[in-house]
Amino acid sequence: MNVVNAVYPEPAQAKAFFTGEEDGPFVMVNLLRFKPKATYEDGSNPEMTGKEAYQIYGDAVAKLVEGLGGKIRFSGDVTGLMLGEVEDLWDMVALAEYPSLAAFRAMSISPEMQAISHHRSAGLAGQLNIKTKSVRD
Repeated sequence: MNVVNAVYPEPAQAKAFFTGEEDGPFVMVNLLRFKPKATYEDGSNPEMTGKEAYQIYGDAVAKLVEGLGGKIRFSGDVTGLMLGEVEDLWDMVALAEYPSLAAFRAMSISPEMQAISHHRSAGLAGQLNIKTKSVRD
């Protein structure tokens, strides 16, 4: 299995994701890797860690998710691996529930998201976003 973390999706990948079939509520699994130090384009906050920069983004995005009718279901540090093998563990896992693909898309392109995305870019070394659907619906 080849695993490639990224900060932003390639245009074709984003297009395929957002033009997928609307199938109601889903949970996005976020596997996050942070930079040791935040790297803001303007050079600000040189002593801030990547995790600290991402936390600024995460706190703001939680409010956006809740405003859509979604919810942050879980957020926590990765502390170990019991099964399987990976070259490097992720630093954090977050589970965010969204009411629909349309709501997620609207949030993703909103001015509010654009206003905070620099914290995400400054803090993240890469991540995986995995869309999941409940089997109990």
